[in-house]
Amino acid sequence: MLGPPLPEGEIRAFEASHGIRLPADYRSFVAEVGDGPAGPAHGLMPLTVPRADVDDDWAVDEEWRDDRRPGRLAEPFSLTGPRPGPIGAPTEGLTRGTLMLAEDGCAMFFRLVLNGPHAGQIWHLDPDWGGFVPHAPDFRTWYMDWLAAA
Repeated sequence: MLGPPLPEGEIRAFEASHGIRLPADYRSFVAEVGDGPAGPAHGLMPLTVPRADVDDDWAVDEEWRDDRRPGRLAEPFSLTGPRPGPIGAPTEGLTRGTLMLAEDGCAMFFRLVLNGPHAGQIWHLDPDWGGFVPHAPDFRTWYMDWLAAA
């Protein structure tokens, strides 16, 4: 089940505080459809409010908080193309300029690229085996593919 949509003012405040503009398809999803958790992998992470069960021991919670550090989302996305794995840790330098959308288990994440030539694409991060590679051309395709398979 999806959470309620976010008010436009809350989305604008998020964008302003991070110096970004969310890709249109993701932005309209959280504004008109809902703000997680129903979605691919282990579910969509909320954009503005942390999950109620935040636990410092979960990698997904740390990843969510890291994305919200000042300036991190506005930093340039550093990759010009796929980075095959394994890449090992740390991966923080690779994920700047991206927003974590969902955990795929075992420190693997789906991330939305926010700037540069890959803006709007969904990339999959698997530091142990798969690297950091494009997964879907945009949020809508990624989410609709999940719906079709569910």
